[in-house]
Amino acid sequence: MLSLTAVLLVTAAAGEGGAIKIGTHLPLSGYAAPIGQALNRGLHLAADEINATGGVLGRKVALIDGDDEGKPEKGAQLVRDLIDKEHVVALLGPHNTVVPNETTRIANERRIPMIIPGATGNKVNELFAQFPQNYVFRIAPSETLQTEMMATEAFVARGYTKAALIHDDTPFGKGGRASLEKLMAKQDLKPAYSASFKIGEANMTPQVTGARAAGAEVILFYGLAPDAINLVRALEKLGWRSPVIGPWNLCNPVFLTKAGSFADGTLMPQTFIEERATEPEQLKFIGAYRKRYSSPHVEMAPAVAQAYDAVQLLAIAIRQAGTTDGPKVKAALEGLKGTYQGATGSYFLPWRPDDHEAITRGAVVWGTVKSGKVVPY
Repeated sequence: MLSLTAVLLVTAAAGEGGAIKIGTHLPLSGYAAPIGQALNRGLHLAADEINATGGVLGRKVALIDGDDEGKPEKGAQLVRDLIDKEHVVALLGPHNTVVPNETTRIANERRIPMIIPGATGNKVNELFAQFPQNYVFRIAPSETLQTEMMATEAFVARGYTKAALIHDDTPFGKGGRASLEKLMAKQDLKPAYSASFKIGEANMTPQVTGARAAGAEVILFYGLAPDAINLVRALEKLGWRSPVIGPWNLCNPVFLTKAGSFADGTLMPQTFIEERATEPEQLKFIGAYRKRYSSPHVEMAPAVAQAYDAVQLLAIAIRQAGTTDGPKVKAALEGLKGTYQGATGSYFLPWRPDDHEAITRGAVVWGTVKSGKVVPY
């Protein structure tokens, strides 16, 4: 349920009455909390900027924050409460792959636009088959895009033929493994070794030992950052500096600060790398974040940047629609006029009536770990 004392946070500038309420549902606590909190910071940074310049349609934007804890049943109830009790006009979130499998159905049934700035393993365009008037959009690198990049880097750019697939046993990890296996099959390759692990499994030495014994030239990892720490620690224990390629979320400071020197060289797709930012809009975004959160740098930069752009694009759509009516806002999102210069890049028609994935290959670069930071590769 939506708890007014625990998870209801309304943008202070929203004031009383007339505010445009937008619901957020993210893992603000639990295993994925660092990512959820980073996404939340990006959402509020954008909302604050929008309100400081007059809001949308002459009204302030109020973000109603919900903590789904990364649990599908909690996320589903939260979304219902946001719609029925808070009367939000749009939804932002979630992150964990298992949550949108529940909440996207509700958004479509209730005709409430939902923009996903974090979750990458759930269905988006695939939802058109069940919901032709699909209300779900994403501005994050999909599982398909990430695994294609991982496979291309490993088997084409580097020429490896023996890969170990190590993944968590959640729908996120299983989906990544299945996608990688299909991509390998297209090149007449099979995993040299494949193993799963449970979330929070402390000792990953058996999986790493098996990968090494199988002659793996590279480890393709699909899981969350806390578990990647255990993977790298196992590599260090064995003294094996195997290349590791993983998903975008390995930019999590939990991994960067605790994995140690054997994490150096780990590759991950990134939509935003602070050291690579050169465009005026990106530099403005970085400056605003540092000032707003009294931070020397943008932690989990892709998450923050994607969330920031999600709010800005939603605001543009509401202005274009001239209303907060769900179907009209959805139509505006599918045909945004002009070009939006954002933190993660430049967008012209980021979404179309038959394609609700904003992030394409050209918007994603490789980041690599170096001394506890993500730098351009």
